[in-house]
Order: sequence, then structure tokens, then C-alpha cells
Amino acid sequence: MAMNDTLAAALSNILNAEKVGKANVIVKPVSKITKAVLEIMKDNHYIGAYTIIDDGKGGFIEINLIGGVNKCGAIKPRFAATVKEYDKFEKRFLPSKDFGIIILSTSKGIMTQDQAKEQNLGGRLLAFVY
Repeated sequence: MAMNDTLAAALSNILNAEKVGKANVIVKPVSKITKAVLEIMKDNHYIGAYTIIDDGKGGFIEINLIGGVNKCGAIKPRFAATVKEYDKFEKRFLPSKDFGIIILSTSKGIMTQDQAKEQNLGGRLLAFVY
């Protein structure tokens, strides 16, 4: 089975484990983007701490869930967005204003839409979490 989108797989694993009330979930394989998105989710208190375990075959991440995720998912296709367009995408992917985050990849790294607005950076949309 070929896996094309490791981020989408990781987010759906997290969401499914949250729905059934598990305390932790294992996500594999590990990618740089997945690590960066998890770091943002942790900083915004959607997930607890996580451990990256290298097993020599792509590795895996064990994530402690704290019941903070109502919904999360990868955004496909990865739309390019300018600072002016963030509001439009927030309306599309998030349930209400100032509720949840959109995670995007910019020229200065992976960050939330609010951080990108502050730095006046456009980017490609990767995921949403609320």
C-alpha cells in the first residue's frame, strides 16, 4: 500500500483516536511536515506531548491526546493563499471566527494563519484544526 499524504494520514489517525476517546495514538510514518504541524498543534493546546521513535523504517510518533481536537484534517489541494485571502479560507475550513487554526507552509517555515498575518506572509494551506 503506497502512502501519498503522510500528513493527511496522521491527522485522520489523530481525529479517529480522539473520537473514540483514546489517551494516545501512534502515527507513522514521520515526515518533517507532520512534525512541524504536530508542534503547532501542541503549542496551541490541541494535543499533549509527543515522542518521536525511530525504528529504522520511517519511524513513528506517539502522541498523548488531551481531548482538544474536535476536527482536524489536511487541506487538499494545498491552495496557495495571500494574506488577503486568509479570511476566505478561515470561513471555509473553520466553524467560526477566532475558533481553530489553519496551518500553512510559508517561505519562513510552517505556522498558523495568525502568525502569517502578523508577518504579512502568503503561503500554502496544509491543515486545519479546531
